[in-house]
Amino acid sequence: MIVRAFRTLNPLSIIWLIILLFVLRVGYAYHAPVNISVSFVEPFARLLIPVAYEHALSTGANIFIAAVLVLIQALLLNYLVNHYNLLSKPTFLPALMYITISGLFTPFLLLSPPLICNFLVIWMLYKLFDLYKGEDAKSTAYDLGMIVAVGSLIYFPFIYLFLVIWIALIIFKPFNWREWIAGVLGYATIFFFLAVFYYWNNRLGEFSNIWLPLGSKFPNKINIDYYNYLVLIPVIIILFLCFLKLRENFFRSYVQVRKSFQLLFFMFLIAGLSFYVKEFNLSHFLLCAIPAAIFFAYYFLYAANKWVFETLFFLLLVSIIYFQFNTF
Repeated sequence: MIVRAFRTLNPLSIIWLIILLFVLRVGYAYHAPVNISVSFVEPFARLLIPVAYEHALSTGANIFIAAVLVLIQALLLNYLVNHYNLLSKPTFLPALMYITISGLFTPFLLLSPPLICNFLVIWMLYKLFDLYKGEDAKSTAYDLGMIVAVGSLIYFPFIYLFLVIWIALIIFKPFNWREWIAGVLGYATIFFFLAVFYYWNNRLGEFSNIWLPLGSKFPNKINIDYYNYLVLIPVIIILFLCFLKLRENFFRSYVQVRKSFQLLFFMFLIAGLSFYVKEFNLSHFLLCAIPAAIFFAYYFLYAANKWVFETLFFLLLVSIIYFQFNTF
C-alpha cells in the first residue's frame, strides 16, 4: 500500500519518490511538443537578464529539470512540516503529496515561473511559522516583503502573497504597526533597485506600467475543457475529507499548529484567486500545491479506514496518468 509506506519517516522513501516522479511524467514526455519556451522573469524585469534564454532548453531537458526542482521542493517541504511538527508525527507524506499534486496537469510538468516561485513559498513559510515564537517580527516581516518582491519579478501574481504576511501578523502576533510597515519597506526595497535599472536605461516613465495588471477585472467566465478536469474530482474529495478531519481534531492540536493551518488555508485561497492578474494559465495553480500538499498529508496521516484512503490515492494517481496519455 503506497500511502502507509510513507506514513513513517523512512529515508528509503526517497527512492520511491523518484520512481513516482518518473511515472507521473512519462505520459506527458511521450507526446510533449518539440519546442517549449521558458520564461524566468516578468517582461518588466527583463532588463535584469539581458540574454536570450527562452528556447535554450530542449523539451526533454525542460521536463527533467522541472522534475528535479519538484523533488528538491518536496524534500524541503517535508523537512519544513516535520521541523514545525505540523502533523504531530514525523512522516514522508508531505513530500509524497507534493510530488503527486505537481503532476495533476501537464503545464505543471514544465519549468515555469510558478514552479520557481514555490521555492520562495517554502522560504516564506519557514519565516512565517517563526513569527509565533519570535520576539521581534520587524526584521522577519522586512525579509518576507523582500521575498514577495523577488517573487513578483519572476511571476507578477505572486504580489498577492504579500497579504499572507499581514494575515500571519494578525494570526501569530499582537498588532504592531511597525511590523506591518516593515513588510512594505522590504517590498519597496527591491522595487527601488528595479526603478534604478529603469532610470539607467532611460525607461523610468514606463515604471508605473508595472502595476497596471492589478486593475484587471476578475473574469466572470473561463473557457476550459471540463472533460480534462475530471482529474480534480478525487482532489476535491480529498480536500473535503481533510477539512472534516481538521475540524474533528482542531481543538486537540497545539495552538501553533491550529494557527499554522489557518494561515495555510488563507495562503491557498490567495494563491488560487490571484490568477486573474495574467492570462489564464493552469501553471499558476502550482502556487496552491504547497498548502494543498500539507492538507493532503494531514488527511492521509490521520485517516482511519485504510481501504478508503488507499483507494482515493490510487484513483488520483490513475486519473493523473490517464489524462496525460489522453490529450483528447
